[in-house]
Amino acid sequence: MSEFDPNGVGIANGNIFGFPYTENEADIVIVPIPWDATASYGKGTSNGPEAILEASTQLDFFHPDLERAYDTKVYMSPISEEWKDINAHCCEKGMEYIQYLESNGEEKARLKYQTVLDEINAAHEALRANLKERCLALLKQGKIPAVLGGEHSTPLGLIEALNETYEDFGILQIDAHADLRDAYEGFAQSHASIMFNVLKHAQNMSKLVQVGIRDVSEREVFLSRDSTRVQTYYDWNIKNEQYTGRTWSDQVSELIQDLPMNVYVSFDIDGLKPELCPHTGTPVAGGFELQEVSYMLFALVESGRKIIGFDLNEVAPGPEGDWDANVGARALWQLVCACEKSRRNHLG
Repeated sequence: MSEFDPNGVGIANGNIFGFPYTENEADIVIVPIPWDATASYGKGTSNGPEAILEASTQLDFFHPDLERAYDTKVYMSPISEEWKDINAHCCEKGMEYIQYLESNGEEKARLKYQTVLDEINAAHEALRANLKERCLALLKQGKIPAVLGGEHSTPLGLIEALNETYEDFGILQIDAHADLRDAYEGFAQSHASIMFNVLKHAQNMSKLVQVGIRDVSEREVFLSRDSTRVQTYYDWNIKNEQYTGRTWSDQVSELIQDLPMNVYVSFDIDGLKPELCPHTGTPVAGGFELQEVSYMLFALVESGRKIIGFDLNEVAPGPEGDWDANVGARALWQLVCACEKSRRNHLG
């Protein structure tokens, strides 16, 4: 292990934040997934992992809620060039299908492009299966797995691995969207279907707590309302309560109580205010400051709950500058630090 100076200039050594750890040495292992083949509004999140990696060395590594945060042993796997190529091919085919669908309707589009849908769904299934196998191996080694997307469909394999490892766990989802649609636009693992698929395939996931949702279909609202496994805290209710004097601290305490002891955190960057992530795939007015999310993450840890994994998705670098990547790297740092504090709390 090479020497790391937390007060010095960040060194681009190929690892996230320029930290000096190998996968074998790491406690937290991040798997980057450059995939956005089902995104229908804005593309570019497949470039998120690389952009965040490049921006991550520009951070400073003091954290007010984690002593010696820079001692966190975190490692990010190399970004797969093979999956970047597969994604580029699927995106090209998929956009042709989506454009036809938006002009002619889903029924006609499926008839004309069924082979394209089948090809993308098959590639997505291989991605899910590969990730599940990878994360099961990490879990058996006692490591905490994480995913850096890409679109929000990417962590399904990780969540399925947790489902096979833990008898009971919950998910804290920070997002502008509920992602409870069934095979949106014909994509079995659409970015808009991730939590629908989790409810379907992860039976040990006992509670999904969604926070900041503000762009949602009526069917998704009804699904949340009628499911004992889903609790949704809509952005408009959060804001309206605050307008009449309720504090974020009180709201966070309430939502945390809905979660079991083992918690997976799923962070779609569009849960933040859109000025913080303007090039994300589907930005929506409203949302959180990053510090509000950080407060929630560390309140979760202080409650005694254990973070068993996490993802960060939907960061898309803009055509100029690195603002989105800079915010994305800082969001990832908050997740890593909260996860590390949880890990330290549960040692032994």
